[in-house]
Amino acid sequence: MSYTAMPTRHYPAPHACQPQFCEGCARFGAWYRLTGDAATVQAKAKDLCIEQTIEFPLDLVDDPFISDHVVGQIDSVVTGPDGVSRALISFANDDSATELTQLLNVLFGNISLKPGIRLESLKDCPNLWDRFCGPRFGRDGLRSRLHAQGRALLATAVKPMGESATQLAARAYQFARGGIDVIKDDHGLSNQPYARFEERVARCAEAVAKANSETGYHCVYAPNVTAPAGDLEQRAQFAKSAGAGALLIAPGLTGFDAMRRLAQDDALALPILGHPAFLGSYVTSPDQGISPYALFGQLMRLAGADAAIYPHAGGRFAFSADDCRAIAAGTAVPMGHLRQSFPAPGGGMTLQRSAELKAFYGTEVMYLVGGDLLRHSPDVEKNCALFRELVEQ
Repeated sequence: MSYTAMPTRHYPAPHACQPQFCEGCARFGAWYRLTGDAATVQAKAKDLCIEQTIEFPLDLVDDPFISDHVVGQIDSVVTGPDGVSRALISFANDDSATELTQLLNVLFGNISLKPGIRLESLKDCPNLWDRFCGPRFGRDGLRSRLHAQGRALLATAVKPMGESATQLAARAYQFARGGIDVIKDDHGLSNQPYARFEERVARCAEAVAKANSETGYHCVYAPNVTAPAGDLEQRAQFAKSAGAGALLIAPGLTGFDAMRRLAQDDALALPILGHPAFLGSYVTSPDQGISPYALFGQLMRLAGADAAIYPHAGGRFAFSADDCRAIAAGTAVPMGHLRQSFPAPGGGMTLQRSAELKAFYGTEVMYLVGGDLLRHSPDVEKNCALFRELVEQ
């Protein structure tokens, strides 16, 4: 069997992409939550092995290489005291073709159409993960760019849709003056006539740069480059040329490999913030879809997100504290050489919850507070400074 080697990445990494799979480490695995009695769980596990690989009747396979190597294998099935069953299924590394699109297809392609099956987590497989570049900067690199050591990072969003580019830039200026590290577009800002992409990006980047020159901070503006396939890279390149310090993208809308491509583009070399838009239905059921741990913690990271945005418990969305704790764990769990990403909880967070959030996440987090920075008092710059003070206490 042969495969096409991935191109060697050019940005700094602990080591170069592996030229070939190591002997004895030729399979990767994933845990799946399966509903039903013991017989049903076993049947679903067998179905996973076939449906996610050959999608062909196993009794018609007469090549032992295919049946013994290519077809998925049931490594373990366990049922916890809560009655929930989980199966560890392994797949040949070659099944992934060392392509992110195909890797996702193997992990949760056709089987996502069947009820009672949830992708829970990816088992560490350095020999495969080392074929992917992951976050370009990760936690340490992003901290270095922002000159933000030893504390949580602060983020917010310019909004609402409908305001002009001039109005949005004025708000970005206030945020940067107050010391917010990452000032991103709201994910709903695209190329609407109210604030066309190029004008908005140019004005907001200029406003943040002006504020930095006045304060000595190192805040960055992250425009939303989520766009039709033919426009995505052009918008990202324009954002870079206009002075953007990071990029926001919703991989549920563009595809995860589009985010990977931006993260791996040496001509861009900008931090990537992954947004959860369109991904909610994957994680809202305990028995279907993909776990928050796997989706926002592991897959976002595998696809190159330096920070993964998601809603924290108690905000506008129905995420639990356990979900959020799991996501934070997934951004840091060992995955070969891949750098750790930042969990970026948002979704209705308030300044009043700063102490609670700090106790929950500690300092390895990027807090995302939006509307409350405008609501707390009429002085937006002062509100931002208070936010920074509360987090640094």
